[in-house]
Amino acid sequence: MLKDNDRIFTNLYGWFDWTLAGARKRGDWSNTKELLQMSPEDIVEVMKASGLRGRGGAGFPTGLKWSFMPKEVKEKPHYLVVNADESEPGTCKDREIMRHDPHKLVEGCLVAGYAMRASAAYIYIRGEFYNEAQRLQAAIDQAYDAGLIGKNACGSGYDFEVYLHRGAGAYICGEETALLESLEGKKGQPRLKPPFPAGVGLYGCPTTVNNVESIAVAPTILRRGAEWFAGLGRPKNTGPKIFSISGHVNNPCNVEEELGIPLRELIDKHAGGVIGGWDNLLAVIPGGASVPLLPKSTCDEILMDFDSLRDVRSGLGTAAVIVMNKQTDVVKAIARLSYFYKHESCGQCTPCREGTGWMWRVMERMVRGEADEDEIDVLEEVTRQVEGHTICALGDAAAWPIQGLIRHFRPEMERRMVARRAGQPVFPTAQAAE
Repeated sequence: MLKDNDRIFTNLYGWFDWTLAGARKRGDWSNTKELLQMSPEDIVEVMKASGLRGRGGAGFPTGLKWSFMPKEVKEKPHYLVVNADESEPGTCKDREIMRHDPHKLVEGCLVAGYAMRASAAYIYIRGEFYNEAQRLQAAIDQAYDAGLIGKNACGSGYDFEVYLHRGAGAYICGEETALLESLEGKKGQPRLKPPFPAGVGLYGCPTTVNNVESIAVAPTILRRGAEWFAGLGRPKNTGPKIFSISGHVNNPCNVEEELGIPLRELIDKHAGGVIGGWDNLLAVIPGGASVPLLPKSTCDEILMDFDSLRDVRSGLGTAAVIVMNKQTDVVKAIARLSYFYKHESCGQCTPCREGTGWMWRVMERMVRGEADEDEIDVLEEVTRQVEGHTICALGDAAAWPIQGLIRHFRPEMERRMVARRAGQPVFPTAQAAE
């Protein structure tokens, strides 16, 4: 269990002052000028040594990503873009950082931007986050007024601007290249890669796109050292991480914990346990709606980190833990997610544009038990045809929940079909009672 003195987000629940004065009391902006006296290469090496993996879902090593930026600024400026378009169902961690600890993000933009020789940071915030945008803009203004960002930031001789840009509520703009397209005023559709953003990004300039949490932890890592961060969690899965726990738990919450914490400990200690007790657990989606669910038998022992969840054919994703107890209609739940991905597809790639709608319609028939057993195999085959055949990962995100359902709950899908043919109730008993 993470010790209090190892927590990075010390105002996650908004108990203390969010302003610059409050942030400074908690240690933010304390020796930023000294951090900016390190060489950009040294900062990148510290981030590499810390083992920090991107907190936005993919888990790509952050220091390595920063190192892809050109080492010299030539005719084109460098940019840092912060992905604050938190749209993954079940995920609600970045909004709490921006609402209660916004100066961690602003300071993180400064040191990360310096490490990549960027002249500006653009924070692309989800359009629905109105209050969070107001709070973050206020924090940016406070930092400007105090001389912490802007011309001669922190008295370091480094000039760095921070801009806040509000999106319009499209899930697809959480994909880094679609985000860049939207920032440029175009339709939010993913770009083909290569070229990668580090070569040709925002306005055709070298750009790195990082998640809010990935950027916000950078100053603390630089202050406390790579060894401290790497000493938390497990090998290749280091440091603390914010977990968003929702669904059928007694105390839904965000909590900062070490990577590698057992899922059961995370739910029992911090979320008050499963409603109806642990034995009433049916399944858990461990990393946001786009990763495959896990049945209770797997949840009993699984550790919450990138590699452990990959080994059981799921993923940590954004660490949004969605708990479903035995009163859940699991087929209906996955069908609802299928509708979400069908609705949010940008329509650029044929497998996703056509496949997400087809999968949702078949899932609705599965919910009602109107399909035949052999259609389950057809449905899975179509998910394989969508997965990996699109420009971005939205096709994968639409396919994986259905694959997880078929892998672990095929008997329930078949039971509905048999029941419908026999004229018996199709829905689970708890659903029928409703």
